[in-house]
Amino acid sequence: MVKVENLDKRYGDFRLQVSLEIPDGTVTGLVGKNGAGKSTVIKSILGLIRPDAGRVLINGKDAAALSSAEKALIGVALADSCFSSYLKVADVIAILRKTYPRFDEPFFRSSCAAQGLQLDKQIKDFSTGMRAKLRVLVAISHQAELLIMDEPTAGLDVEARVELLDLLRQYLAENDKRSMLLTSHISSDLESLCDDIYLIHDGRIVLHEDTDTILSNYAILKVDEAAYAALDKSHILRAKKETFGYACFTDEKQYYAENYPGIVIENGSIDELILMLTGGKSDAWPA
Repeated sequence: MVKVENLDKRYGDFRLQVSLEIPDGTVTGLVGKNGAGKSTVIKSILGLIRPDAGRVLINGKDAAALSSAEKALIGVALADSCFSSYLKVADVIAILRKTYPRFDEPFFRSSCAAQGLQLDKQIKDFSTGMRAKLRVLVAISHQAELLIMDEPTAGLDVEARVELLDLLRQYLAENDKRSMLLTSHISSDLESLCDDIYLIHDGRIVLHEDTDTILSNYAILKVDEAAYAALDKSHILRAKKETFGYACFTDEKQYYAENYPGIVIENGSIDELILMLTGGKSDAWPA
Protein backbone atom coordinates (compact mmCIF):
# COMPACT_ATOMS: atom_id res chain seq x y z
CA MET A 1 0.00 0.00 0.00
CA VAL A 2 1.22 3.46 -0.95
CA LYS A 3 -0.26 6.50 0.78
CA VAL A 4 0.53 10.05 -0.25
CA GLU A 5 -0.80 12.13 2.62
CA ASN A 6 -1.22 15.90 2.21
CA LEU A 7 1.92 16.18 0.12
CA ASP A 8 2.98 19.80 -0.25
CA LYS A 9 5.90 20.87 -2.44
CA ARG A 10 6.80 24.29 -3.89
CA TYR A 11 8.89 25.03 -6.97
CA GLY A 12 8.98 28.79 -7.49
CA ASP A 13 5.43 29.83 -8.36
CA PHE A 14 4.27 26.20 -8.69
CA ARG A 15 2.80 24.44 -5.67
CA LEU A 16 1.84 20.76 -5.45
CA GLN A 17 -0.79 19.75 -2.89
CA VAL A 18 -2.07 16.18 -3.28
CA SER A 19 -3.21 13.07 -1.48
CA LEU A 20 -3.67 9.70 -3.13
CA GLU A 21 -3.47 5.96 -2.49
CA ILE A 22 -2.25 2.93 -4.43
CA PRO A 23 -3.79 -0.14 -2.76
CA ASP A 24 -2.10 -3.52 -3.04
CA GLY A 25 -3.16 -5.48 -6.09
CA THR A 26 -4.41 -2.49 -8.07
CA VAL A 27 -3.34 -0.35 -11.01
CA THR A 28 -3.73 3.37 -10.40
CA GLY A 29 -3.56 5.90 -13.22
CA LEU A 30 -2.18 9.40 -12.72
CA VAL A 31 -3.10 11.67 -15.61
CA GLY A 32 -2.89 15.33 -16.45
CA LYS A 33 -1.28 17.81 -18.80
CA ASN A 34 2.48 18.31 -18.93
CA GLY A 35 3.57 20.37 -15.93
CA ALA A 36 0.56 19.40 -13.83
CA GLY A 37 2.72 17.77 -11.14
CA LYS A 38 2.86 14.10 -12.10
CA SER A 39 6.67 13.89 -12.03
CA THR A 40 6.83 15.54 -8.61
CA VAL A 41 4.39 12.98 -7.23
CA ILE A 42 6.44 10.12 -8.69
CA LYS A 43 9.74 11.47 -7.38
CA SER A 44 8.20 11.95 -3.94
CA ILE A 45 7.00 8.34 -3.88
CA LEU A 46 10.48 7.20 -4.88
CA GLY A 47 12.06 9.31 -2.14
CA LEU A 48 14.02 11.34 -4.69
CA ILE A 49 12.66 14.63 -3.35
CA ARG A 50 11.54 15.62 0.12
CA PRO A 51 8.17 17.34 0.46
CA ASP A 52 7.86 20.65 2.28
CA ALA A 53 4.99 19.11 4.21
CA GLY A 54 3.01 15.88 4.27
CA ARG A 55 4.46 12.42 3.79
CA VAL A 56 4.64 9.39 1.53
CA LEU A 57 4.21 6.00 3.16
CA ILE A 58 5.06 2.68 1.49
CA ASN A 59 3.78 -0.24 3.51
CA GLY A 60 3.50 2.12 6.45
CA LYS A 61 7.08 3.42 6.26
CA ASP A 62 8.36 6.81 5.12
CA ALA A 63 9.48 6.52 1.49
CA ALA A 64 12.71 8.40 2.17
CA ALA A 65 13.65 6.00 4.98
CA LEU A 66 13.27 2.69 3.11
CA SER A 67 16.10 0.20 3.43
CA SER A 68 17.94 -1.12 0.37
CA ALA A 69 15.95 -4.35 0.58
CA GLU A 70 12.68 -2.42 0.75
CA LYS A 71 13.66 -0.20 -2.18
CA ALA A 72 14.41 -3.36 -4.17
CA LEU A 73 10.69 -4.17 -4.05
CA ILE A 74 10.02 -1.15 -6.29
CA GLY A 75 10.35 -1.39 -10.06
CA VAL A 76 10.73 1.91 -11.89
CA ALA A 77 10.46 2.86 -15.56
CA LEU A 78 10.76 6.62 -15.97
CA ALA A 79 10.38 8.23 -19.37
CA ASP A 80 13.73 10.03 -19.12
CA SER A 81 15.84 7.23 -17.63
CA CYS A 82 17.91 4.51 -19.21
CA PHE A 83 21.31 2.86 -19.04
CA SER A 84 24.27 4.30 -20.90
CA SER A 85 23.57 4.11 -24.61
CA TYR A 86 26.92 2.41 -25.19
CA LEU A 87 26.04 -0.62 -23.07
CA LYS A 88 24.79 -3.83 -24.60
CA VAL A 89 21.82 -5.70 -23.16
CA ALA A 90 24.29 -8.35 -22.00
CA ASP A 91 26.02 -5.60 -19.98
CA VAL A 92 22.69 -4.64 -18.46
CA ILE A 93 22.17 -8.24 -17.38
CA ALA A 94 25.52 -8.19 -15.60
CA ILE A 95 24.55 -4.99 -13.77
CA LEU A 96 21.14 -6.31 -12.75
CA ARG A 97 22.70 -9.55 -11.55
CA LYS A 98 24.85 -7.56 -9.10
CA THR A 99 22.18 -5.02 -8.16
CA TYR A 100 19.17 -7.18 -7.35
CA PRO A 101 19.43 -10.38 -5.29
CA ARG A 102 16.06 -11.41 -6.71
CA PHE A 103 16.98 -10.70 -10.33
CA ASP A 104 15.21 -13.31 -12.48
CA GLU A 105 17.74 -13.74 -15.26
CA PRO A 106 15.93 -16.51 -17.21
CA PHE A 107 12.76 -14.39 -17.25
CA PHE A 108 14.67 -11.29 -18.34
CA ARG A 109 16.52 -13.11 -21.12
CA SER A 110 13.38 -14.77 -22.48
CA SER A 111 11.45 -11.48 -22.30
CA CYS A 112 14.20 -9.66 -24.19
CA ALA A 113 14.09 -12.31 -26.88
CA ALA A 114 10.29 -12.08 -27.10
CA GLN A 115 10.48 -8.29 -27.44
CA GLY A 116 13.25 -8.39 -30.06
CA LEU A 117 16.00 -6.96 -27.83
CA GLN A 118 19.25 -8.54 -28.95
CA LEU A 119 21.71 -9.17 -26.13
CA ASP A 120 24.76 -8.22 -28.19
CA LYS A 121 23.32 -4.92 -29.46
CA GLN A 122 24.17 -1.52 -27.98
CA ILE A 123 21.31 0.52 -26.57
CA LYS A 124 22.25 3.46 -28.79
CA ASP A 125 21.24 1.36 -31.78
CA PHE A 126 17.76 0.72 -30.38
CA SER A 127 14.72 2.66 -31.53
CA THR A 128 12.76 4.77 -29.06
CA GLY A 129 10.24 1.97 -28.74
CA MET A 130 12.88 -0.65 -28.06
CA ARG A 131 14.39 1.51 -25.31
CA ALA A 132 10.93 1.79 -23.78
CA LYS A 133 10.65 -1.99 -23.79
CA LEU A 134 14.02 -2.34 -22.10
CA ARG A 135 13.04 0.11 -19.33
CA VAL A 136 9.91 -1.88 -18.56
CA LEU A 137 11.71 -5.23 -18.59
CA VAL A 138 14.37 -3.89 -16.22
CA ALA A 139 11.63 -2.64 -13.89
CA ILE A 140 9.97 -6.06 -13.61
CA SER A 141 13.16 -8.13 -13.73
CA HIS A 142 13.55 -8.51 -9.95
CA GLN A 143 10.03 -9.46 -8.84
CA ALA A 144 9.13 -5.92 -7.81
CA GLU A 145 5.87 -5.58 -5.90
CA LEU A 146 5.31 -1.89 -6.68
CA LEU A 147 5.75 -0.68 -10.25
CA ILE A 148 6.11 3.00 -11.11
CA MET A 149 5.53 3.30 -14.85
CA ASP A 150 5.93 6.73 -16.46
CA GLU A 151 4.74 6.64 -20.08
CA PRO A 152 5.86 3.01 -20.54
CA THR A 153 4.44 2.61 -24.06
CA ALA A 154 5.60 5.95 -25.48
CA GLY A 155 7.10 5.49 -28.93
CA LEU A 156 5.68 2.01 -29.50
CA ASP A 157 3.51 1.04 -32.43
CA VAL A 158 0.15 -0.61 -31.76
CA GLU A 159 1.42 -4.19 -31.93
CA ALA A 160 4.38 -3.50 -29.63
CA ARG A 161 2.14 -1.63 -27.18
CA VAL A 162 -0.25 -4.55 -26.96
CA GLU A 163 2.63 -6.97 -26.36
CA LEU A 164 4.10 -4.81 -23.62
CA LEU A 165 0.76 -4.21 -21.91
CA ASP A 166 0.04 -7.95 -21.98
CA LEU A 167 3.44 -8.53 -20.38
CA LEU A 168 2.56 -6.10 -17.57
CA ARG A 169 -0.89 -7.67 -17.09
CA GLN A 170 0.62 -11.13 -16.82
CA TYR A 171 3.26 -9.93 -14.38
CA LEU A 172 0.71 -8.24 -12.12
CA ALA A 173 -1.65 -11.23 -12.26
CA GLU A 174 1.02 -13.59 -10.96
CA ASN A 175 0.94 -11.99 -7.49
CA ASP A 176 -2.14 -10.30 -6.02
CA LYS A 177 0.03 -7.98 -3.92
CA ARG A 178 1.67 -6.39 -6.94
CA SER A 179 0.47 -2.89 -7.73
CA MET A 180 1.30 -0.20 -10.26
CA LEU A 181 1.17 3.57 -10.66
CA LEU A 182 0.84 4.38 -14.35
CA THR A 183 1.11 7.66 -16.21
CA SER A 184 0.28 7.75 -19.89
CA HIS A 185 -1.03 10.03 -22.62
CA ILE A 186 -2.58 7.01 -24.36
CA SER A 187 -6.14 6.75 -23.09
CA SER A 188 -6.64 3.16 -24.25
CA ASP A 189 -3.71 2.05 -22.08
CA LEU A 190 -5.28 3.69 -19.05
CA GLU A 191 -8.76 2.39 -19.77
CA SER A 192 -7.59 -1.19 -20.24
CA LEU A 193 -5.17 -1.35 -17.28
CA CYS A 194 -6.25 1.00 -14.51
CA ASP A 195 -8.65 0.24 -11.68
CA ASP A 196 -8.94 3.93 -10.84
CA ILE A 197 -7.77 7.28 -12.15
CA TYR A 198 -6.46 10.42 -10.48
CA LEU A 199 -6.55 13.58 -12.59
CA ILE A 200 -4.04 16.21 -11.51
CA HIS A 201 -4.16 19.83 -12.69
CA ASP A 202 -2.03 22.77 -11.55
CA GLY A 203 -0.69 20.73 -8.63
CA ARG A 204 -4.11 19.58 -7.35
CA ILE A 205 -6.12 16.39 -7.69
CA VAL A 206 -9.29 17.54 -9.43
CA LEU A 207 -10.86 14.10 -9.86
CA HIS A 208 -10.50 10.59 -8.44
CA GLU A 209 -12.80 7.97 -9.91
CA ASP A 210 -13.01 4.26 -10.70
CA THR A 211 -12.15 3.64 -14.35
CA ASP A 212 -15.29 1.57 -14.89
CA THR A 213 -17.39 4.43 -13.53
CA ILE A 214 -15.72 6.90 -15.87
CA LEU A 215 -16.40 4.69 -18.87
CA SER A 216 -20.00 3.90 -17.90
CA ASN A 217 -21.26 7.15 -16.35
CA TYR A 218 -19.28 10.00 -17.89
CA ALA A 219 -20.33 11.50 -21.21
CA ILE A 220 -20.29 14.57 -23.43
CA LEU A 221 -23.64 16.22 -24.13
CA LYS A 222 -23.78 18.24 -27.32
CA VAL A 223 -26.54 20.84 -27.25
CA ASP A 224 -27.49 23.99 -29.15
CA GLU A 225 -28.02 27.37 -27.46
CA ALA A 226 -31.72 26.81 -26.74
CA ALA A 227 -31.22 23.30 -25.35
CA TYR A 228 -28.36 24.51 -23.20
CA ALA A 229 -30.48 27.28 -21.69
CA ALA A 230 -33.14 24.73 -20.70
CA LEU A 231 -30.66 22.09 -19.49
CA ASP A 232 -30.55 21.03 -15.83
CA LYS A 233 -26.90 21.77 -15.06
CA SER A 234 -26.79 20.12 -11.62
CA HIS A 235 -24.89 17.14 -13.08
CA ILE A 236 -22.67 19.08 -15.48
CA LEU A 237 -19.00 19.20 -14.46
CA ARG A 238 -17.79 21.49 -17.23
CA ALA A 239 -19.22 23.23 -20.29
CA LYS A 240 -17.31 24.36 -23.34
CA LYS A 241 -18.56 26.77 -26.02
CA GLU A 242 -18.58 25.23 -29.49
CA THR A 243 -19.79 26.39 -32.92
CA PHE A 244 -22.94 24.28 -32.57
CA GLY A 245 -23.67 25.49 -29.02
CA TYR A 246 -22.09 23.77 -26.00
CA ALA A 247 -20.27 20.55 -25.17
CA CYS A 248 -21.17 19.62 -21.60
CA PHE A 249 -19.23 17.06 -19.58
CA THR A 250 -21.34 15.03 -17.14
CA ASP A 251 -20.86 12.17 -14.70
CA GLU A 252 -24.57 11.24 -14.90
CA LYS A 253 -25.02 10.05 -18.47
CA GLN A 254 -28.14 8.03 -17.68
CA TYR A 255 -29.92 10.99 -16.09
CA TYR A 256 -29.66 13.02 -19.27
CA ALA A 257 -30.46 10.04 -21.49
CA GLU A 258 -33.71 9.52 -19.58
CA ASN A 259 -34.74 13.16 -19.21
CA TYR A 260 -33.46 14.70 -22.46
CA PRO A 261 -34.07 12.09 -25.18
CA GLY A 262 -33.46 14.56 -28.00
CA ILE A 263 -29.88 15.61 -27.21
CA VAL A 264 -26.69 14.04 -28.53
CA ILE A 265 -24.80 12.01 -25.90
CA GLU A 266 -21.29 10.73 -26.60
CA ASN A 267 -19.47 8.39 -24.23
CA GLY A 268 -16.71 10.14 -22.30
CA SER A 269 -13.12 8.93 -22.49
CA ILE A 270 -10.02 9.60 -20.39
CA ASP A 271 -8.95 12.12 -23.03
CA GLU A 272 -12.27 13.95 -22.80
CA LEU A 273 -12.04 13.90 -19.02
CA ILE A 274 -8.64 15.60 -19.11
CA LEU A 275 -9.66 18.16 -21.73
CA MET A 276 -12.93 19.11 -20.09
CA LEU A 277 -11.88 19.11 -16.43
CA THR A 278 -8.77 21.18 -17.09
CA GLY A 279 -10.71 23.71 -19.14
CA GLY A 280 -14.27 24.71 -19.86
CA LYS A 281 -16.52 26.51 -17.39
CA SER A 282 -17.96 25.41 -14.04
CA ASP A 283 -18.25 28.19 -11.46
CA ALA A 284 -19.96 30.75 -13.67
CA TRP A 285 -22.17 29.20 -16.31
CA PRO A 286 -22.48 31.16 -19.54
CA ALA A 287 -25.81 32.81 -20.17
